[in-house]
Amino acid sequence: MEQPENRKVGREAKESDEEEKWVHDSSVDYKGRVPLRSSTGVWTASLFIITIEFSERLSNFGITANLISYLTKVIHQDLKTAAKSVNYWAGVTTMMPLFGGFLADAYTGRFSMVLLSSLVYLLGLSLLTMSQFIPSLQPCDVGECEKARKIHEVVFFLAMYSISLGTGGHKPCLQSFGADQFDDDHAEERKKKLSYFNWWNIALCCGLVLGVTVIVYIEDNISWGVAILILTITMAVTVATFYMGKPYYRYRLPEGSGLTSMLQVLVAAVRKRTLPSPSNPALLYEVPSYKIQGRLLGHTDRLTFLDKAAVLEEEEVSNEVKHNPWRLATVTKVEEMKLVLNIIPIWLTSLPFGLCVVQTATFFVKQGATLNRKIGHNFEIPPASIFSLSAVGMIISVVIYDKILVPFLRRATGNERGISILKRIGSGMIFSVASMSVAALVERKRQKIAEEDINVLAGEKNVELPMSVFWLAPQFLILGLGDGFTLVGLQEFFYDQVPDSMRSLGMAFFLSVLGAGNFLSSFLITTVDHITEKDGKGWIGKDLNSSRLDKFYWLLAAINSVNIFVYVLFARRYTYKTVQRRLAATNLNKDDGMELMP
Repeated sequence: MEQPENRKVGREAKESDEEEKWVHDSSVDYKGRVPLRSSTGVWTASLFIITIEFSERLSNFGITANLISYLTKVIHQDLKTAAKSVNYWAGVTTMMPLFGGFLADAYTGRFSMVLLSSLVYLLGLSLLTMSQFIPSLQPCDVGECEKARKIHEVVFFLAMYSISLGTGGHKPCLQSFGADQFDDDHAEERKKKLSYFNWWNIALCCGLVLGVTVIVYIEDNISWGVAILILTITMAVTVATFYMGKPYYRYRLPEGSGLTSMLQVLVAAVRKRTLPSPSNPALLYEVPSYKIQGRLLGHTDRLTFLDKAAVLEEEEVSNEVKHNPWRLATVTKVEEMKLVLNIIPIWLTSLPFGLCVVQTATFFVKQGATLNRKIGHNFEIPPASIFSLSAVGMIISVVIYDKILVPFLRRATGNERGISILKRIGSGMIFSVASMSVAALVERKRQKIAEEDINVLAGEKNVELPMSVFWLAPQFLILGLGDGFTLVGLQEFFYDQVPDSMRSLGMAFFLSVLGAGNFLSSFLITTVDHITEKDGKGWIGKDLNSSRLDKFYWLLAAINSVNIFVYVLFARRYTYKTVQRRLAATNLNKDDGMELMP
């Protein structure tokens, strides 16, 4: 006769086999079925997704790295106006994902949103190509002119903002869609997912490097038209490749508006504000885990006022009563509301870092344009190509972190990540202060050379100073090293720490750090210029030689220094997301395990 212990072992082995064979994380395959682990997701699916990200970054940086040069040399905007135009466009581009992420989470799903927005992005690139090749849309009839045609400006900016619209759905969904290919409840896949964000950013940097070197070189030495045509063809090919990966993906179905559920929690908490809170959090209302597909969140002791929304009244105690979500919320819904409120201080204290990052596409590039960019006698580096050093710094940082620091720190701390996400973010912020300080010193040296240059004194424009462009390398490399800690850390943070149903919106929160950084930069430029002009010579003039950018960089260094202390204060008080993991996906009646997600 079979012993009970043997039956128990056999049942557990069968459950383990089922968990290994199927993915029970509420995702489905392309036919709407439970995904088979061996043939869906993980790195096979992620490679299709990373391919289109490489193409998008190639296009984005191939255009934006040289955008300020195009605006000043072809459309003939002055430096101040061109910097604002770049900042406004970049700001809109990185704020649009808030809308795209919301729509994807609530209604369309991530795959559909990525596909649709990629087609819009492709439309923008096509318009940009037309503005370069169709004679009536070109900036001038022949060669260069004093001012570009108005029709060219209109089509150019229409194309650029079409790209912004496409980015709005593309950026927040693609990276989170890639992360969805890894099962959080499977130990091996969860470890692979920790590396996913690092290698995603390496692919991103490869696209960046090619964009600001090869594509920018073609723009400067052959034509913008040829460069944009290459980008358009590349994007079309990778969109088709992305669609071909459809059978290998794991899909998350949209769960409705997360904003609505948060509003329901707030309304329910206000309605029950006079009720006493139970002494034991276990008495708060929660749906059993076997009745839902998603993960449950554990109770936390922060923002306890919101717990009132989960307090059961006498008429709500019966299981047969259909609960009104505007009067009663589950603990998970309450905790989701707390998560969103808790990330706001982290988002706010990340903005000064974003303020530094956006300088690389504007003032850093313009600095490079005034310096000696020759290598040997014949080859000249395009001004925007020096931007690639930032990507090199980020690649070095990410590889060292993933391959050396994380394994060492895992053994030292026992933490699966090595160090917590917030410590990683804070470590990178220190680099922003160092980068801005170095930038200020280098800019002051450049100004002193300009003040003594005969051609500058004679009032000539576009003077190349006898100072190597590689003097800018340290500020790019240092900020790139910081990006590998802070930007990658922020990506992980806003994916992991938002509610599971709002992960596209979470990636949009990350992108909005850079978007808000662009708007803040424009505001700071305007404010600084207005204040300093009263003293005679403004910090931001019509060109670099009539400006005092070194003082502007010192201001950014000071802002970031103060911000680090504020960030540490909030980071120390932050409570990480606590999830209830199912111990076995097929045994839904077992108690759930609690796990902290640092």
